[in-house]
Amino acid sequence: MATSTSLLLLLLLIQPWAGASAETQAVVCAGTACYTAHWGKLSAPEAQLHCSKNGGNLATVRTEEEAQHIQRALAQLLEPGMPLATRVGKFWMGLQREKGKCLDPSLPLKGFSWVGGGEDTLYSNWHKEARSSCISRRCVSLMLDLSLFPLTNRLPKWSEGPCGSPGSPGSNIEGFVCKFSFKGMCRPLALGGPGQVNYTTPFQATSSSLEAVPFASVANVACGDGEKSGQYFFLCKEKAIGVFDWSSSGPLCISPEYGCNFNNGGCQQDCFEGGDGSFRCGCRPGFRLLDDLVTCTSRNPCSSSPCRGVATCVPGPLGKNYTCLCPQGYQLDSTQQDCVDVDECQDSPCAQECVNTPGGFRCQCWVGYEASGPGEGACRDVDECETGDAPCAQGCTNTDGSFYCSCKDGYAVSGEDGTQCQDVDECEGSLCHSFCFNTQGSFHCGCLPGWELAPDGLSCVVGPTSLGQLAGPLQGESTGPREGRIVSSATMSSPTGDPKGTSKVALTMRKSSLPPNASVTPAPPKTLTPSRSPGIWIEPSNYHSTTTTSHEESTGEDFMIHQRDDGTDGQKLLLFYILGTVAAILLLLALALGLLVYRKRRAKREEEKKPQSAAHSYSWVPERAEGRAMENHYSLTPGMDC
Repeated sequence: MATSTSLLLLLLLIQPWAGASAETQAVVCAGTACYTAHWGKLSAPEAQLHCSKNGGNLATVRTEEEAQHIQRALAQLLEPGMPLATRVGKFWMGLQREKGKCLDPSLPLKGFSWVGGGEDTLYSNWHKEARSSCISRRCVSLMLDLSLFPLTNRLPKWSEGPCGSPGSPGSNIEGFVCKFSFKGMCRPLALGGPGQVNYTTPFQATSSSLEAVPFASVANVACGDGEKSGQYFFLCKEKAIGVFDWSSSGPLCISPEYGCNFNNGGCQQDCFEGGDGSFRCGCRPGFRLLDDLVTCTSRNPCSSSPCRGVATCVPGPLGKNYTCLCPQGYQLDSTQQDCVDVDECQDSPCAQECVNTPGGFRCQCWVGYEASGPGEGACRDVDECETGDAPCAQGCTNTDGSFYCSCKDGYAVSGEDGTQCQDVDECEGSLCHSFCFNTQGSFHCGCLPGWELAPDGLSCVVGPTSLGQLAGPLQGESTGPREGRIVSSATMSSPTGDPKGTSKVALTMRKSSLPPNASVTPAPPKTLTPSRSPGIWIEPSNYHSTTTTSHEESTGEDFMIHQRDDGTDGQKLLLFYILGTVAAILLLLALALGLLVYRKRRAKREEEKKPQSAAHSYSWVPERAEGRAMENHYSLTPGMDC
């Protein structure tokens, strides 16, 4: 019953092929695909229709290996001695670009896509840069030099152009290449005696020299020669998952006349002859004979290293199968023969950041945190303010995962990283009405002689003792040696800056008239000029109250300075103003006088250089003599007016 069913299947497969046209084509099968090369001046759509009728598509060239298979098929098609009409021939392949889709030079396929579908591939072999036209459909062909036979090792170049139309396939189009994919392949049949094998593929191609026979192909075996010939049919079918073999067992076309002398009896390894002219196939040590009684396989299925990468091969029971196992952190891929890494970070095993590694992972803490312990524990905050190398110049405040710096009153945060403090010059804003003394972290206000600071510490008012000081020495000052006396008052301002909440402690000491490192900025007072000139009152303001150490505390105190009439800074400053004014006036007068003298001398020189008129060269008779001549016009005196 099984034999009749197989024969019926063979008849059904052979029947539609009986009337098939015997066109000229070449076939190459490798891996899980077959490639056929055809002659025919067809357009690209017509060539695709021809391939699709037999279950295929125009050939894809995704890898260099595929390009080599197609080159072999084209080499079979170009038989020696075939007359060629052109020197350069083109064969359609399955790479096209639809109308409206433009060129993309950044991609290997330049915006083209495979007819059979699939992702963009890295392999390409363009003859020249593709045309950047978007208004028409473009197709790609394989370009060959037909005068070179056999074909050189150089793989066919890709050439793009119009896809053609019926009756007008395109310039130098000579044929096309198809590709047919299968789930598996059978090995070629081996004959143990005289005979011939012809394979008929599902895509209606017939060949007797296939290196791999596609699934569902039929093998027509003709044994013997002459009158003793016999014909047999075998089908390539899937005997197990991923295992493809013929529906036959034992050597084919065996003959007692030849025994093991013809093609090793069709055996893959050893051939053993019997006494009656029969023979059988055998295998070497470490191998076993398969069910076809011809092919040998290793007793250890792992001897051929079927597992790839880090996978380990484990033989099954009786050595008939194997299993690939992956180490921890890996899992089998779709082929069940190789391992791929497992991304453990997808399960979020870490408290903060997870870094996947081949076969494992590791946890990391964010910046500002550190691991609290070994393993996958949590991360704890790093207190940057408690480390030995404090990052801030003054104040440091730790935050969750970071920190920030702050400065005392009178300072501002500076530096590129915001960790330094710079003194703020409050005197630049003209807060004081008269004099402003900038200090580190603060400032003080002062007044001109005869004035004193108002309770706000910024403005100046007329001093109540100005008239009394004109009549005698300063209050609290002896008549001894004339030295500066400084009355220091330590002032603590209230949080609101109200001078009512201050306390003063009077200290008497001899020291310089101004605090150290203090800059003085004069500002014009906004009240009337005092009526007295000797002495100067300078009372620094308590506008900023800062808590500093050593030197900063001394400079942050308020000072009241009483200086004597001679040698005081106020009098020196006033004298400097007066002398400067007088010098300026004298300088202006000298310039005016010099200009006047210069102009007089210049006018005199110009007067002397003027030319005299012609009348100056004549001598004029005095008027008086002329008058006498007129009076004695008729005089008879001899010798007169003759």
